[in-house]
Amino acid sequence: MEVNLAAVDEYAPDTDDRPLGGYAALMGLYGVSVAAGAVGLRRRNRPLPDVRLADVVLAGVATHKLARRVTKDSVTSPLRAPFTRFESVSGPAELQERVRGQGLRKAVGELVSCPFCISQWVATGFVFGFLTAPRATRWTASVFTSLALADFLQFAYAWAEQRAEG
Repeated sequence: MEVNLAAVDEYAPDTDDRPLGGYAALMGLYGVSVAAGAVGLRRRNRPLPDVRLADVVLAGVATHKLARRVTKDSVTSPLRAPFTRFESVSGPAELQERVRGQGLRKAVGELVSCPFCISQWVATGFVFGFLTAPRATRWTASVFTSLALADFLQFAYAWAEQRAEG
């Protein structure tokens, strides 16, 4: 496959802010990881299990919570620090950070600071977990799902308190 470099340059001509090469590297890493996982599963020669709605819901809520933990939590900020710069506290136990660097560093920064972006990676991890270690994965996912539900209850409690105080 030949890449037309002029077309890449024309993608965002008014900015040098789009790290297309970094995005391509991350897509390649994701694709290679998924392919390696699929080959590993194929070599086990076991049929794929049916997808259960309960597992989809469990993984979906757990993916939401784990993605937010990785991308916004104060405690996980050391993981993001090489790729982001602290700006402010943006909400209860969440930080607002600005991506820094260029190329691959910037692309990784966008990945590790965006819950929407990293959710694909987290969800894929849960799916492979359900296929290789279903009990441990359900246990792990239930921890993050419980945390997500607890967060919603904390917000609901705070809202109810504010309403009661008038």
